Amino acid sequence: MNLRPYAPVVVRVGVSLVFIWFGINQLLSPETFLGYVPVMLDAYAETLLLVNGIAELVLGIILLSGFLTRPAALLLALHLAGITVSLGYNEIAVRDFGLVLATLSVFLHGKDNWGSTSQ
Repeated sequence: MNLRPYAPVVVRVGVSLVFIWFGINQLLSPETFLGYVPVMLDAYAETLLLVNGIAELVLGIILLSGFLTRPAALLLALHLAGITVSLGYNEIAVRDFGLVLATLSVFLHGKDNWGSTSQ
């Protein structure tokens, strides 16, 4: 049984569900994430979290659908790489680094057999 063709879709769906989950949680409970906003942006923290939540939710849904896979994955990977660097070295940054690499692998692979016809 050849399961290799399923690997790209499993990674794409898994990564997209993580971004959708974080996007929804930032919209429903922004106070949970306030501690992760850089101090210099404190005045705009709630607005920043709402915009970030919407962006992660929308891009996560686009990635889940398999539509515009490469652009969505690239934007999400770059976005998460920026967050990872801003966190410094800790357990959350290590986890996020793994997610950056998984999202980057979705970008590198492009569309899979289960997504829409667009890259």
